[in-house]
Amino acid sequence: MQVASQSRRDFFGSTSQGLLGIGLAQLLGSDLKTSEVLANDQIDQPTFNLQPKTTHHPPKALNVIQLFMNGGPSQMDLFDPKPILNRMDGKPYPGNVEEIGNQSTTDIGVMMGGQYPMQQHGQSGQWFADVLPHTATMSDDICMIHSMWTDHPNHDNALYKIHSGRLFMGYPTLGSWVVYGLGSENQNLPAYVVLSDPLGLPKNGTRNWTAGFLPPVYQGTPFRPTGSPILNLTQQYQQPRTVTEQSQSLLEQLDELHRSERPHQAELEARIQSYQLASRMQLAASEALDIDRESEEVHKTYGIGQSPTDSFGRRCLLARRLVERGVRYVQIFLEEQPWDSHVDLASNHRAVCERTDQPVAGLLKDLKRSGLLDSTLVIWGGEFGRTPTSQRSGKIYTGRDHNMQAFTSWMAGGGVKGGLSYGKTDDFGHQVVENPVSVHDYHATILHLLGLHHQDLFFPRSGLDERLTGVSPPRVVHELIA
Repeated sequence: MQVASQSRRDFFGSTSQGLLGIGLAQLLGSDLKTSEVLANDQIDQPTFNLQPKTTHHPPKALNVIQLFMNGGPSQMDLFDPKPILNRMDGKPYPGNVEEIGNQSTTDIGVMMGGQYPMQQHGQSGQWFADVLPHTATMSDDICMIHSMWTDHPNHDNALYKIHSGRLFMGYPTLGSWVVYGLGSENQNLPAYVVLSDPLGLPKNGTRNWTAGFLPPVYQGTPFRPTGSPILNLTQQYQQPRTVTEQSQSLLEQLDELHRSERPHQAELEARIQSYQLASRMQLAASEALDIDRESEEVHKTYGIGQSPTDSFGRRCLLARRLVERGVRYVQIFLEEQPWDSHVDLASNHRAVCERTDQPVAGLLKDLKRSGLLDSTLVIWGGEFGRTPTSQRSGKIYTGRDHNMQAFTSWMAGGGVKGGLSYGKTDDFGHQVVENPVSVHDYHATILHLLGLHHQDLFFPRSGLDERLTGVSPPRVVHELIA
């Protein structure tokens, strides 16, 4: 049998269909495999939303109001009296001045005693400076932590630490972790609301309420500090409620179709949920945000309509109305860092107390009157404390520098022991000497009160399980819990 000769061109011409078939099969197989992987991923992909979630254990608190005191309030001037420090006023620091703060030793002045008279209040006998007369009346409801400490003496890093548990930017804040773990009881309002100051944003700005690597749906939602808290909340034209609801239902269906064709896009998911929330808020939020519905007596309790308490009082009252309606986490800030008293601490702290003292006490009284204090955890504090020595500014020594080794924060309501004074600092208020509470301990305790275990609240990222409290096991401070 004679085999016909075959040219190079004939050979490739005769086999082209086979090669094309192999290529097509490979492409189709790849597409099928990719579709199968996507389908499996879609099945395994967790759903990130703000629906209520099951707690790890029974919670004592359902909501949090964080009163953040930007700049570092002075512990020995407000809550932690030091008689020996007062007696040494004007004398040199008796130890190694290099241990004092983060300024050069040439800027460290002499010992500076407490700047205000202090008295004990309530049955608990908690100490308060006379610049906090209103808050002092709530002494028996306040759990004072005198032994807080942190890792960095500079504002930026200490702020990242107190809000996110890390010293650097880009990590989720406490509020974001809370709503990631718990969701929200009210789907018509944001789960995490930020009430900033009309005078400006706090130090570090929006990074104080970022969701970091968590899905964007868990980031804080800032409300406008002046005028209407939310723009465009009222519809441009009137129409029957049923028409509005049907329109929203159609939009949700279109959103779902758009989303199903673009899986695994967290920002798209967050944007869609944000638009859906905005439409629901048109029907529900106006009533929640209208503090004029409150009585004149309530306004007076918060210092609304008076100077200088009006602004902070309005935000405190709004916070109460929000948690009353199921908002999970509300954060109230002051502008920049008004507690940062490097110069003239006496007048500086007095001015900030005049703005905040009555509204803070009003919030506690109002929550207690309505029964909400039992389920609402109120936390007060800054990013660090102040030094026992004065600090030079120009040619004067009238302020205090940053102190990361000790500061005071307090909690109230939400399952904590009212009237408790926890922890102890040395004779100068400089270092913690008894029952230290780290920032991670603080966060773990807050999560515990909310029914979350810090170890079980994690987010998988790049092969690691990220946690608010990091990798080193913190301590839940059970001594603070009722």
